[in-house]
Amino acid sequence: MSEIIIKTAEQIEGIRKSSQLAGNTLKFISDYVKEGVNTLYLDNLIEEYMRDNGAIPATLGYNGYPKSSCISLNEVICHGIPSEKTILREGDILNVDVTTILDGYYGDTSTMFTIGEISDQAAKLVEDTEHALYLGIEQVKPDNYFGNIGFAIGRFAKAKKYGVVYEFCGHGIGMDFHEEPQVEHIAQRNSGDIMKPGMIFTIEPMINIGKARAVIDKKDGWTARTIDNKLSAQFEHTILVTKEGYEILTDVGEYDIFK
Repeated sequence: MSEIIIKTAEQIEGIRKSSQLAGNTLKFISDYVKEGVNTLYLDNLIEEYMRDNGAIPATLGYNGYPKSSCISLNEVICHGIPSEKTILREGDILNVDVTTILDGYYGDTSTMFTIGEISDQAAKLVEDTEHALYLGIEQVKPDNYFGNIGFAIGRFAKAKKYGVVYEFCGHGIGMDFHEEPQVEHIAQRNSGDIMKPGMIFTIEPMINIGKARAVIDKKDGWTARTIDNKLSAQFEHTILVTKEGYEILTDVGEYDIFK
């Protein structure tokens, strides 16, 4: 197993700039996420924005992935491929996931959006999933166990009777798209590696209304759906372990996720 990279001050600054651009990409696209728009249109805008700001989309061509972002609607957990045929409708919830490469450094973030009036159940899922992310982030500090991130998220989600996806996880990032460690979103207390200042990784819980399992689309090999076709939600930030605690590198402030 590869070791977890402790980033230098210069690397941290580069990753911070890329992460801020990733966050600003989501803020930019938020104005275009609305009823009647197709997800390929959003993907094209995302790629254009990244390139206009000196970056390239990390997902494009990654292990054969064909687009510049992942856009996952309703029962799609993650890795939804943008398409002209996928049109946003009243009542939809969707995750937009972007990863930038800026001057060789990576930043990764995702957020949920909602279209028009959504069900009370969907609204609660979105709210609770964002809360679960921040419960995980609060565990980030020097000398804490990585497993405590998943323990905090899993304890909250299970108390709410949700399923926590275990087949996908957060990951180290910065110098490459996916680095050590894997950051589980459901884990035993005080398990896993120890956090140290200079480590950078994503926390990105995927929470399902129903069962935790995913099924991968056999036709495209990417789209992961809930096994029972019930709703799923996800939020993601790139996090730096500091000497005092943490810094959310992809946090660029508030913007409207309810459309």
